[in-house]
Amino acid sequence: MAGVARFVASSLAPAAQRFAPQAAAGILRQVLEIAIDGYQRFPGAEKLAEQKLAKADGDVAVAIEAVIDQHIRLAGVQGFVTSVGGLVTLPVSLPANLTGLAVVQARMVAAIAHLRGYDLGDPRVRTAVITCLLGEDGVTDRLKKASLPTSPLAIATAPVFDPELDRLVAGEVVGELIARVSGKRMALTVTRRVPLLGGAVGAGVDGWSTYRIGEYADKSLVRRIPRPIEQ
Repeated sequence: MAGVARFVASSLAPAAQRFAPQAAAGILRQVLEIAIDGYQRFPGAEKLAEQKLAKADGDVAVAIEAVIDQHIRLAGVQGFVTSVGGLVTLPVSLPANLTGLAVVQARMVAAIAHLRGYDLGDPRVRTAVITCLLGEDGVTDRLKKASLPTSPLAIATAPVFDPELDRLVAGEVVGELIARVSGKRMALTVTRRVPLLGGAVGAGVDGWSTYRIGEYADKSLVRRIPRPIEQ
């Protein structure tokens, strides 16, 4: 995970620190491609999903629960590491944390989508995966404000891929991730004199947000194609 974060952190950092979601959208797409397809020894979403399904003896619901649990732990670990040191290290750790959350949460959602029968090679599905990173509250709020035209499920099953919608979603997600990391800065302010406590706060925030996104993806990406029953 650390290697994946370093892979893009230098590119994402300037945009993240300027709080310019549109400028960072292209970099976020690269991060999510790594999460879905894998990178070197970092297994992609499909491979991970199949591993969990095999361990669950073909039970999709159990496999999805295992995927979510694993990524909650991953999010907690990377959240702890990038938050230790409190505000002293925040200017450096913010882009790494932003990257780590994107990779962890995108792979989790993509694995859920695969287990539900969606083709991760389909650009519509990849846009839907990105949309799920907004979480249920984020999607609902944007639907009400009309800054997002439709739901992840509708995006995944749309007749054609919409590149403009893909760019719109990417910008919204980068903004949301930056907002989450910035919100964590407020919590770290309280614990700046107790660095390890700051790390615990970071781990808790990232783990909780990952849990919420996993539950939302599980609810939103309903089964599209029945998986074959293994004999």
